Amino acid sequence: MIKITGEGTAEMQKAADAAFELLSLEGDCVAEAEFTDCAEMRALNNRTRGIDRETDVLSFPALDEIRPFTYENYPFEYDDYNHGVMLGSVVICREISERQAEEFGHSVVREQTYLFVHGLLHLLGYDHEKEDDKKLMREAEEKIMTAIGIER
Repeated sequence: MIKITGEGTAEMQKAADAAFELLSLEGDCVAEAEFTDCAEMRALNNRTRGIDRETDVLSFPALDEIRPFTYENYPFEYDDYNHGVMLGSVVICREISERQAEEFGHSVVREQTYLFVHGLLHLLGYDHEKEDDKKLMREAEEKIMTAIGIER
């Protein structure tokens, strides 16, 4: 199970549940979801990645590798309060997500849920630097979004 903490929505929790099942994950883990504004996102992007511009979503993984989420596998990453291994944080820029939803012609809920799924997959080790990896990540995103009934 993936428990969402912070400002996660019901749709984000549904997406996390679907991701857990579709990706055949084991154990209990925790992911934080937070929203911010453009100014803070730009500062965060600059401070953490050296890129002085705003972006729609940032992920901050806590794990170097993905194994079954148990205390035995992750004694230092285990969150006793939430009873799971801390995956990391996903930060979404509320303003950009609202703008992108309008540009793409879908709901803000769909856009913010998609951005969360994208970030969650980064926490789970997915990346999109290489074309093959990008294809795998996009397929996982689509499977998760379809599983929760939010499609393009």
